[in-house]
Amino acid sequence: MAEKKGLIAEFKEFIMHGNVMDLAVGVIIGAAFTAIVDALVEDILNPLIALLGGDALVDGASALSYTFANGVTMNYGNFIGAIINFLIVGLVLFLVVKAFNKARNAKKEDEPEGPSEVELLGEIKDLLEKK
Repeated sequence: MAEKKGLIAEFKEFIMHGNVMDLAVGVIIGAAFTAIVDALVEDILNPLIALLGGDALVDGASALSYTFANGVTMNYGNFIGAIINFLIVGLVLFLVVKAFNKARNAKKEDEPEGPSEVELLGEIKDLLEKK
């Protein structure tokens, strides 16, 4: 007869499962990374854009809107700004992952490559034959 688990025991098993913990860590790191990218965009890129093209380029996204005849306003500038921010976040994330993979691969290349398993087995066989 199958043993019945309590709801709390099942929940504990679910929460402690590796993938759930990895996901939780990923979400937390993602939130922190988003704060870094937001600071990059707001404090570094936007002032550079304003320096090159004026404040209208930076503040213009929030000003882009269309007002319908009944007075309803559609702020499509905010949507365009969100798309631009998404592309910047994607680009920065791509560059970070690429740099991480490059560093990881460089570390693997620095490690000396030892004999293969077949070579080791051959050496053991030779040593045993000599005895």
